[in-house]
Amino acid sequence: MSRPAPAKRPASPSAATQAEGEWAAKMDRLRRRPRPQNKLRICDDDPLRQRFEESEQAARRARFLAEASPGDEQALQRAADAAATHDDARAALDAASDFLTFRAIPRPVLEDLIAEHPPTEQQTEEGAIFNPDTFPAALVSAASMDGMSREEAEELLNGWSAPDANALWDAAWQVQQESRVELGKD
Repeated sequence: MSRPAPAKRPASPSAATQAEGEWAAKMDRLRRRPRPQNKLRICDDDPLRQRFEESEQAARRARFLAEASPGDEQALQRAADAAATHDDARAALDAASDFLTFRAIPRPVLEDLIAEHPPTEQQTEEGAIFNPDTFPAALVSAASMDGMSREEAEELLNGWSAPDANALWDAAWQVQQESRVELGKD
């Protein structure tokens, strides 16, 4: 004759309380997560931008050579000098630049904004989910952390060259698409 399996004891109240406390702490951290941000650099000084890019490449090469020869003091010094030159070029570029900062807006707000700018019949037939004539300025303004108005966004989007206007739109749109979570594989 076999014995019945012993009954499992219910979890102790302290274990349940501890689990609830851990969940509450986790939920608090999740609520406090900052939304993603994106910065758009605007600099009209082409020689300065080129000097920065060249210093970046030189620093990368020097660092690679120093890492390939860890005992080579000259290579280490060249890497340190190239890094300092790059830091100086970055500081000069930053000083000559204007930055526009964009933040992801909450999903319901984004969905409402898209709904406020429905595509025309023709745009819908072409596969658009929003009106590309009105929505970009509204999103740029809504996502701007600098206080850019919709009228100012329209002015920039319509007055800048196509690549610059596209970069402005991309800065506001891409931050809405940024994900900082991933599925774990345990």
